[in-house]
Amino acid sequence: MQSLHLPRLMVSAPHKSSGKTTLMLGIAAGLSAGGETVACFKKGPDYIDPMWHRLATGRESYNLDPWLMGAEGCLASFVRNSSGATMSLVEGNHGLHDGLSLDGSDSSAGLASLLQAPVLLVVDSRKMNRGAAAIVMGMQAMQPQVTIAGVILNQVRSPRHADKQRLAVETWCKVPVLGAIPADEHLTIAERHLGLTTVAETAGAQACIGEAADLVSRYCDMDAIRSLCFQAPALQSSPVAEMRSAAAGKTRIGVFRDAAFCFYYPDNLRALQECGAELVFIDSMNKDSLPSGLQGLYLGGGFPESFFPELEANRSLLREVRERVHDGMPLYAECGGLIWLSRSGSWRGKTYALAGILPFDIGFGERPAGHGYLKLKSAVDSPWFDNGREVRAHEFHYSSPLPGAGSCSWQFDVMRGQGVTGRYDGVLFKSLFASYAHLHAVGNPEWAARFTALAGSWRP
Repeated sequence: MQSLHLPRLMVSAPHKSSGKTTLMLGIAAGLSAGGETVACFKKGPDYIDPMWHRLATGRESYNLDPWLMGAEGCLASFVRNSSGATMSLVEGNHGLHDGLSLDGSDSSAGLASLLQAPVLLVVDSRKMNRGAAAIVMGMQAMQPQVTIAGVILNQVRSPRHADKQRLAVETWCKVPVLGAIPADEHLTIAERHLGLTTVAETAGAQACIGEAADLVSRYCDMDAIRSLCFQAPALQSSPVAEMRSAAAGKTRIGVFRDAAFCFYYPDNLRALQECGAELVFIDSMNKDSLPSGLQGLYLGGGFPESFFPELEANRSLLREVRERVHDGMPLYAECGGLIWLSRSGSWRGKTYALAGILPFDIGFGERPAGHGYLKLKSAVDSPWFDNGREVRAHEFHYSSPLPGAGSCSWQFDVMRGQGVTGRYDGVLFKSLFASYAHLHAVGNPEWAARFTALAGSWRP
């Protein structure tokens, strides 16, 4: 074991939609502007918040999810990805104590306990006064217990309202209130059907970050918040392996990466690189052909439905990918990538022709078809997964195949969640795998090695 001095802090809240993302962005941007090198993390299977973190700090932001990655995987990822930073910030998800397990081990509090990180609690001050202290006391008492080192009051009605809550929290909870943000200063980032809009889709995203930083600096004690990071004790961790040198003879894997396909865990991309992949990024709307020498394709998630006209118009790329798949080129697709590979997509009353590789059409509902953690069990052997392999993943999709789908070969039986049909997930066709599941490479360490080896063995 090694003892590491890593200044760190978790920003969390008693419940979701309390304003913690805005506070997180303001704090991260403010610390960065003040000369700190800030490493950001997001608890849970979130793609969008880390994009905003990256814009605020200029550094990649990484996910930490005990259910997907395991406790040791989270700890190792945190240590590794905090390297080179002067302090680390972790944004919690949902409420501090919300999670699947009754013991709270997979909650934000469980992660804070694992990382021994003090917590800055963002309290939605509306519709209460001294009762804010009861909320904080409950957060302090609930297991797993964490150190709530400071409180930010959000959306206070007036200075008098803020003073009542501050006095109650500091008297009864013995925790300093480090800021009070007025309700009329509330800053929000536009939302869409899958959560916040992405950085690429938000006009003035950088200005939004600047407004958040200004908001925090005006109403919060940034020096005191910064000092909370140094209250974290030395972290005991097993030595983290250095980045493996890539295998000789790079395997070129194309990655759709643009406004339509932007959901990729940084750990997944790095895992492929460590296994010898050279990643070649492709704009699926504006690049009409595949780069030369590709041996595989990775189609991540995102919002293809918002760009159906542009995707449909790029017929030459749709045709070339279809031809490559029929020639046996390995292709791994998740959620948005699965949609792009289907026959068509129907969105807001219009139907758009797509790649036509998978034998079904995709429609969208008003409510999520699948939302939450997925537990899958492989029913067959394939180059991607062994028979009997259990996989933990995440899904969030409003889409599903429409009636009239053709027959498919399936990799997985669904043990928890929805997947593609409610019973099955993971379409297999030649060397293609397409799924609604988003898996994390840390929790599935063989994934990147199998993908790279399969691509490396293919020749056009």
